[in-house]
Amino acid sequence: MSSVGVLGAGAWGTALAQMLASDGRAVKIWAREEELVDEINSAHTNSLYLPSASLNERITATSDLAEMAALDALLVVTPAQHMGSVLAAMPSHPSDLVLCSKGIEAGSGRLMNHVAKETAPDSAIAVLSGPTFAHEVAAGLPTAVTLACGGGAEQWDRLSPLIARPAFRPYYSDDVVGAEIGGAVKNVLAIACGVVDGLGLGQNARAALIARGYAEMLRFGEALGARAETLAGLCGLGDLVLTCSSTSSRNFSLGKALGEGESADTLMSDRRTVAEGAHTAPVLVELAARQGVAMPIVTAVYDLLKGDEPKSVVEGILARPLKAEQGDAG
Repeated sequence: MSSVGVLGAGAWGTALAQMLASDGRAVKIWAREEELVDEINSAHTNSLYLPSASLNERITATSDLAEMAALDALLVVTPAQHMGSVLAAMPSHPSDLVLCSKGIEAGSGRLMNHVAKETAPDSAIAVLSGPTFAHEVAAGLPTAVTLACGGGAEQWDRLSPLIARPAFRPYYSDDVVGAEIGGAVKNVLAIACGVVDGLGLGQNARAALIARGYAEMLRFGEALGARAETLAGLCGLGDLVLTCSSTSSRNFSLGKALGEGESADTLMSDRRTVAEGAHTAPVLVELAARQGVAMPIVTAVYDLLKGDEPKSVVEGILARPLKAEQGDAG
């Protein structure tokens, strides 16, 4: 039986470890904090990041990256902005790396699969993405995801039996770029939907924002080589609908607080868990401009995070010229 581990013991990493262990499989999880390693191993809890879960005793934690390197496959769930440094610190890498962090590397503008390929050139890269709240996955509630395999059907044949569980159903794709773009862009759009909620603008406005935001995701994705059908699936539209609808989304919660008048600087400094959309928005604006892709909602989120007033940003979007719904103009 192939060995599997989870790199990163935040809420999502812990939930994935719990899911993997649900069939009795031994699962190793890496945490940077020694006190968290001790808690997982002794109390079988993660009170810091996933306090709702009582963890399976088949999950063992370590802070030793060499132990993780010895496994056959790793689900990489470190924050997107730290993934490259964590992989670079490993003495070697497993045959398969499954990237579960959603974001774009600030500064370089690289997708996570490009970061991983440079750091671990001998590993086959896959991306796991879709509509997934960590606490629901940890509780064993039904979930479906996209598993996009850069190694094609051969990698899928290795990974799907390792990851699939009765309540956790992966669907195959070979569109790694599409799976990544869906996950990264939806985080920024979720902030925008949170702002709509915080301002009390109503359900009509939120539905319109989801639809127009999806159009931005599609334009940007196709410009970078993603397939439209990928972005119409679980890792694009499916994830967008979920995270734009609930305060269980860290990005939505951040936007809601912005809409209610809290400052971006205060919110970002106080948050223990990462709202990746806040890191993705600036680099996404830059990449979109480079590609000549109009992304007015994403740009509005960037302006909000820089400190612009939510009401004035919304007014700016509503004042945009009228145009055809379909097309490249935004």
